[in-house]
Order: sequence, then C-alpha cells, then structure tokens
Amino acid sequence: MRYSLLLHNAEPTEGQVSDERWRAMQLAFDAYAKSLDEAGVLRAAEIPQPVASTTTVTLRSGQLQVQDGPFADTKEVLGGYFLIDVTDLDAALAWAEKCPGAQYGVIEVRPAAISFIDGQWHS
Repeated sequence: MRYSLLLHNAEPTEGQVSDERWRAMQLAFDAYAKSLDEAGVLRAAEIPQPVASTTTVTLRSGQLQVQDGPFADTKEVLGGYFLIDVTDLDAALAWAEKCPGAQYGVIEVRPAAISFIDGQWHS
C-alpha cells in the first residue's frame, strides 16, 4: 500500500537556521532517504521551493484565476514529502517516526486511495 509522508513545518526565515544546523538537517534527510531506498519502499521524495515561489491556479465559475503565492495563509507549510510503498499503516508509522522532520514539524501519514502507475489507475 502506498502512503504519503507529508512534512509540515513552519517555514524558516532567512538566517533563522544556522549553516551548521542546515547542513546537519541535509545529512539527516539524506540518510533517511537512503534508508528508505535501501529498504525498497521509497517511490518518490521531493522538497519544494519556499512557499513564496508558489503559484496557485483555481477555476471558479468557469474563470481561470492565477495567484502568486500560496492560496491559504498558514503558520505551517508543506515542507516536502516521501511516497512509500509498505505493507500497512504500522509500517508507514514506523518510517514516519524515523523521519528527521518529526523533530521540528508534523508528519502527516496519508494512505493513497488510488495510484496512477505505469499508465493505469490502481486502487
């Protein structure tokens, strides 16, 4: 079963995180991603650009609306995600617990309802 581990945290401002701390986080996430990959459960992982680079697209009443910046003003933003394929929720929770982002943010563990794989939808 596929699960998204969605990392939510307050987006740090420039200079808020020291270079030393930033490098330590990069190494921790690198080790985490490699452990997921070595276990054969990692399907994808991405860390998006800062929320200021967001463009939001909506279609309201037949009208396309394009807005620079995020749609909602929140304290926490999506800081990245890992898509994993594991046997069950307990296995997904075990991987979420090991995620470095759990030390300073929230890891939302969400099962996939439907997956598009190899050109076909699978439930």
